[in-house]
Order: sequence, then C-alpha cells, then structure tokens
Amino acid sequence: MSISVESLTKVYGPQKAVDGISFSAKPGVLGFLGPNGAGKSTTMKILTGFIPQTSGKASVCGFDVETQALEVKRNIGYLPESNPLYQDMYVKESLAFIAGIHKIPEPEKRINEIIELTGLTPEQHKKIGQLSKGYRQRVGLAQAILHDPQVLILDEPTSGLDPNQLIGIRQLIRDLGKTKTIILSTHIMQEVEAVCDQVIIINKGKIVANDTLEGLRKKNSGKTLENIFIELTNIK
Repeated sequence: MSISVESLTKVYGPQKAVDGISFSAKPGVLGFLGPNGAGKSTTMKILTGFIPQTSGKASVCGFDVETQALEVKRNIGYLPESNPLYQDMYVKESLAFIAGIHKIPEPEKRINEIIELTGLTPEQHKKIGQLSKGYRQRVGLAQAILHDPQVLILDEPTSGLDPNQLIGIRQLIRDLGKTKTIILSTHIMQEVEAVCDQVIIINKGKIVANDTLEGLRKKNSGKTLENIFIELTNIK
C-alpha cells in the first residue's frame, strides 16, 4: 500500500482532532470527505510531515512519517487548501525554484511538460500575483506534481476553477490516479463521483465510512453520495 495509517490520533488540548483512525490507500483516487473541523486537514498534514501525530503510525511508500520524514517528502506532492505561493515570482521562475529544491534533472524540460499538463501555457510568463484564483490553483498543482511523486495529497484542488477549468483538472487527476496514489479532499460531491475510486468519510475525528463509491451506494439503498454524507455526518 502507498499509504498506511494505523490508530492515528492527534490531540489539541482537550480536543481529539483525529481519534484513532486506520486506513490504507493504493494507486487510484481516494476521496477524503468530512464536514469542516472533522479532521481531514489534520490527517493530511500528518501524512505530509507538516505536523506530528500524538499517537499511532502512518507511512507513505513504506517510509514512516515521523522517523523518515525526508524520504516521505521525496515521495509526496502536497497542495494545501491555503495554496501558499510566492506572489512576486513569475510562473516559470517559481517552478524552477521548486525544481531546484528537488534537484530535478533537466529541469527546463520537466517544467515545460508540467506547464502544458496543467494548462498554464498562456499564463507562464506572468507573475503569480497577477493570475486569477483558478490559475494560481493550477500553479499549486504544478508545483505538487513537478518532482513526479508517487503520492499526491490534494486539499480542495479545484477551489476557484470555472466549469471549463474543472473538466481539465478533473481529467488530469483521473489520469494521474492511474499510476499514483491520490488523496483528494473536497466538499464537492460531483467531483468525488467524477474522479474517485474509493471514499472515506470522517466525522468528529473518526472514520464513519470507507468503501468504493459503488459499495457505499449498495450499503445505503442506492442513495446519492450527498445524502449518504449528510446522514453519516449529521449526528449530534
């Protein structure tokens, strides 16, 4: 398995943000769903080595996130929800900066490939601060996949995209999922139905569903994913 999580817990003072969750993920697209504050972003930050867990274990491509953080970072691409970018850098300049960090061989060739792949060609000579939100999102995605990682963690990757851009980025995520393991966090149920092979729903720090999309529907009498989500997370 590309990702393995066992009894993962994160405690902030009196609150358990993540409460003993376990799951695994292999190549394909895993939809990671839950209401705001359910523990999604915390889990993803632990997997990327951004914050430490309180207890439990997690590994990426066989490397422990706590003891082998550098190897984890080499094998992972991360697009956080906030998508922090250097606004004063030009698009190509920012990608060259990331390529330098990862010591990518033939960086110019790889940068051109990624610019085309993410649809950044018309905007590649602009400063990031001049781009629309949708194009800034593409720059974040381009940076995440530039070093060709085996695992991608994407937190609200289509935020701010118009309907035409959505189609292109969803297709890209589907294509990447043929060879890579992708965790996709989103509140857009149509997106999950369009690109995901497996779905995990987390609520109040606990996993309340983990199945294929088809399996989830069968277990819930053919209800829509939206209705299933509401029923599983609207628990007082």
